[in-house]
Amino acid sequence: MGEGERETWTTEEFGTSHEGAVGVLLADGSVPAPVFFDMSSGGGGQAVSQWTTYDGRSPRVPRAAALRAVCSCGWTGPARALDWDQIGDQPLTEAAGGTADTCTQDWDTHTAEVDQSAIPLPETFTDLLARVVAEIETLAKSSPLAALRAARQLEVAAARTAYWPAHETRQDTPLERAASALGLDEDAARRLMARFGGWSPYL
Repeated sequence: MGEGERETWTTEEFGTSHEGAVGVLLADGSVPAPVFFDMSSGGGGQAVSQWTTYDGRSPRVPRAAALRAVCSCGWTGPARALDWDQIGDQPLTEAAGGTADTCTQDWDTHTAEVDQSAIPLPETFTDLLARVVAEIETLAKSSPLAALRAARQLEVAAARTAYWPAHETRQDTPLERAASALGLDEDAARRLMARFGGWSPYL
């Protein structure tokens, strides 16, 4: 089943390897198909999976029985039941907004667990990186151009220092294990190593 358009979220580090959204469950526990909306003129249309669509107020739109957080990695959060007696005629986006926010928090917990399961970094490094970021942010207040140059030098240093680790990881570590250690899916891990190692991700 394809996915329709819906609001999604990612973290800066893990990107689309862990793309979260609010998913919908029907009363029978199944996941509904995207709702297709015809364009007002001409052919074509748009398939939508946004949770606010599933209010059951149209014959072709099923009614959500529960919301849950979902992630592109396959993880799903607990089902959060919707009380339609309480929702009544209220717009779903307003009546279930709090439930959707809880799903977002569930996904935040999931990405925190992904972070914890990734290969740990020494505290000395994370502290140093935090100081460098703070220095660039401070520099930006007085000289945005200098901050831009500083960020560029950081980018160059990252590319230079990651070149051999990328090659060594490619040679010595199974892709599945490398991806898990980086908190990424295998395709994203392959592309990351290729970018730092200077080879085509398609090789």
